[in-house]
Amino acid sequence: MQITKQLAIFLENRPGTLARVCDALAEARINIYAITTSDTVDHSVIRMVVSDARRALLLFEEHGTLVVEDDVLMVDGDNKPGSLAKLAHRLASAKINIEYCYSATSPEAKKGLLILRASDPRKALKVLNS
Repeated sequence: MQITKQLAIFLENRPGTLARVCDALAEARINIYAITTSDTVDHSVIRMVVSDARRALLLFEEHGTLVVEDDVLMVDGDNKPGSLAKLAHRLASAKINIEYCYSATSPEAKKGLLILRASDPRKALKVLNS
């Protein structure tokens, strides 16, 4: 478990947008560890954790893309019922808000990766490591 940087990239909601983002990262040899997208009427937000957030941030800024960098927790968790509930209760007991999270795993995997934006990432890390 660690605090890491997440990039939020604001782009037009059009076919090919995600492909261009992924192509740019691939050409720069930057790996995507986690990704989620959300949309509104006219734009989309692509949130991602990558192998080199600093280089990725500069890459997108050089192309005039609006990018916001945030601290998030990257948590390896057990892939079993109740794991996320236990984590959420621990943070709630410490009065830490989970602003959003995203996760994925395969049914056969023993572990999953959770990306979590908390109201106080450093305090959340302490609570979850104790």
